[in-house]
Amino acid sequence: MQQKINSFPSRRFGRTELNIPVLSLGGMRFQQSWNDMDMENIPADNQKNLEEILKFTVDNGIHHVETARHYGSSELQLGCGMQQFPDQKRILQTKVPPREDPSQFESELERSFYNLRCEKLDLLSIHGLNLPEHLDQTIRPGGCLEVARRWQDRGFVGHIGFSTHGSTDLIVEAIESDEFDYVNLHWYFIFQNNEPALAAAAKFDLGVFIISPTDKGGHLHTPSEKLVKLCSPLHPIVFNDLFCLSDQRVHTLSVGASKIEDFALHFHAVSLLDKADELLPKVQYRLLNAAKKELGEEWISTWNEGLPRWEQTPGNINIPILMWLYNLDKAWGMESYAKARYRLLGNGSHWFPGTNSDCLDTEVSEDMLKKTLRLSPWSNEIIQRLRELKIKFHGESTNRLSTS
Repeated sequence: MQQKINSFPSRRFGRTELNIPVLSLGGMRFQQSWNDMDMENIPADNQKNLEEILKFTVDNGIHHVETARHYGSSELQLGCGMQQFPDQKRILQTKVPPREDPSQFESELERSFYNLRCEKLDLLSIHGLNLPEHLDQTIRPGGCLEVARRWQDRGFVGHIGFSTHGSTDLIVEAIESDEFDYVNLHWYFIFQNNEPALAAAAKFDLGVFIISPTDKGGHLHTPSEKLVKLCSPLHPIVFNDLFCLSDQRVHTLSVGASKIEDFALHFHAVSLLDKADELLPKVQYRLLNAAKKELGEEWISTWNEGLPRWEQTPGNINIPILMWLYNLDKAWGMESYAKARYRLLGNGSHWFPGTNSDCLDTEVSEDMLKKTLRLSPWSNEIIQRLRELKIKFHGESTNRLSTS
């Protein structure tokens, strides 16, 4: 039986002043296809499932729905579904990527309105400010933001934000431009690098939406046995939700539901929010101790010192990401997550840049890497661990990256 929360908690979404529920319905996993489709080609059972999810969220106080222009058939299916299940409190958000030619951005925005069958978007995100040129395409004079402002002035758009998989420095730069009202970003227990972006968002009073805490947050829907034991008595999903929401700078988490049952553990986390201060430290202590035991306290505290960016590394090997994945696998048994992300490197474009270590000892020599790692106290160990990752995870590359 799905747990129901009688009074669903919400938070002020930064300077938008919107009252946003702490869980949001992410519109990426219930679509029929990653390709644009006509409704005539959507199977009835798929659309019925989406509509059941919509009804459930309306009935349970999850009034924020978030999707994107390039989530395949998601916008189109939501547009039909929302006609069947209207919600006066609904906060509707979609995301449109920046373009070199702002007219292309506007054409895509028009298509989003058509697909969603809406008269107004409460939240419009510039989707994927991942590179400096994306920010420039957006905020320069005559850029995409001017298009969005024009739609805003005409009453078609409420608030404008951005989503990002970019570097922390770029995210902070975008926030400090003071052009945006909110941000969709990655931040969860296994990845806290964007802490400076959270601080900047708080300073500029931006709403903060956490992208994919369950999937990108560690494949927590299929956690390793070791992670389950370390997080006990909490499920890893519950632990991670509590970790994120215990920080008041975070306002809402995306739940990428493919079925109603996907909400159960998230609802359980919300029901425990008032006990987070009691529950979290015990689990965090066990997780940290396990990491120290497997990897050593000195490595844990210094592994990322002096690491070059992927653009500065022979073969574009993304050493910081690869060592992060190595740590997750060794410390907490997160092999499936590490394997999937390892194989995505080299195929993730600007959404997940750089390459894995498959080219080590073939295209890239040890001597080349040693020169690049001259500022690291762990150069020999890192090269060996890159080899270990290559041996363990070498295989067919992954091409699918959800750009949530």
